[in-house]
Amino acid sequence: FFFLLAVGALLNHQSNTMGAYKYMEELWRHKQSDALRFLLRVRAWEYRQTNKITRCNHPTRTDKAHRLGYKAKQGYVIVRCGVRRGGRKRQNHRGMVWGKPKHQGINHLKFERNLQSVAEEKVGRKFANLRVLNSYWINQDATMKYYEIILVDPSHQKIRNDARINWICNPVHKHRECRGLTSAGRKSRGLRKRGHRANGIIGGSYRAAWLRRNTMRLKRYR
Repeated sequence: FFFLLAVGALLNHQSNTMGAYKYMEELWRHKQSDALRFLLRVRAWEYRQTNKITRCNHPTRTDKAHRLGYKAKQGYVIVRCGVRRGGRKRQNHRGMVWGKPKHQGINHLKFERNLQSVAEEKVGRKFANLRVLNSYWINQDATMKYYEIILVDPSHQKIRNDARINWICNPVHKHRECRGLTSAGRKSRGLRKRGHRANGIIGGSYRAAWLRRNTMRLKRYR
């Protein structure tokens, strides 16, 4: 009911030339609207009753999934994953480091990658025969964040015969989520930049840029 009310309100304010996915996109942009707040609250309760990693029959955000490469055909899988929010506490027994005071921090530490990348890694580890294509946010509450991960079966003939997606069947793309090659992984590596802001990552990463600039190269014949 609330969903229909929200769509009706959007119909009154937007032009009639928009498609269905455009309406869904506008609805998800207004996350503090009554309709979406109600939906998110009910779905968060539902997600808490299920396993942290659950396969879904269809994507929750159809428009977002299709923008990120999902196709409603054989070989594509949608998996929902919940990850615990907050920083990463150092795993030391009783918080004792037995070292210098510099390394005695336990609580106020943050994990280097984002929670979306962690969710992709968890799903990729559980569904080891599939390849992680992309992921997107769907819900969160006080303790958990929930993402849906798009997986592709590299052994399926529908995938292997599709020229637009069979690049992921190459062995070099095994567990790309563990190597920072997905969109969320590239974000934590600082690679979502263009232009003069990307001068520090020329060469593939900021480590590669630093190494190139700080390595002395002496030609043999000079």
